[in-house]
Amino acid sequence: MEILKFKTIIFFLILTTNAFAQNSTRQTAFSKSYEYEKKANYSAAIKEVKSIYDAKDYFSNIRMGWLLYLGKNYTESIKYYDKAIALKPYAIEARFGAIKPLSAIESWEKVKAHYLQILKIDPQNTTANYWLGVVYYNRMDFVNANKLFEKVVNLYPLDYDSVIMLAWTKLSLGKSSDAKVLFNHALTIRPGDSSALSGLKLIK
Repeated sequence: MEILKFKTIIFFLILTTNAFAQNSTRQTAFSKSYEYEKKANYSAAIKEVKSIYDAKDYFSNIRMGWLLYLGKNYTESIKYYDKAIALKPYAIEARFGAIKPLSAIESWEKVKAHYLQILKIDPQNTTANYWLGVVYYNRMDFVNANKLFEKVVNLYPLDYDSVIMLAWTKLSLGKSSDAKVLFNHALTIRPGDSSALSGLKLIK
């Protein structure tokens, strides 16, 4: 019985030592990748992450996606972000990450899909609400843009970007009175703002 206990302890120590060594190697690789990233040496940073890469590791996939995006390898970047999303479907950071390379290649339908999924997970997410609103605004879908910008402005009444976008959206919907109030509010937040002044000139 004592021999069995001794063997169990030895086995546990071996496992613990191996786990510690693996964590140390992993941490070193990530640390080096951060240093290379600071120097904009993205290929070297990617090489470090690849040295310890595990397809089932969320962090490794996120890191690869980010570094490939910085290196302007957008197609490969998207692949790694997709892997991260598959590993943690409710982690919105991976979706925000994927949006960057997708925007770079102007894949707007997929960008929109990611924003919609983020809002299913986190309906009050102001970043997703705002940028999906911008997507709708650029498509001249002012009704949907209005809903999203209003949500952000209700949450953050002093957020200039959301206020000015809501003002222009209201004007595009023919709601001049609302637009005027919002343009003036934007001027209070940012005195002399050229966008707000241009909007007011259009209102008779």
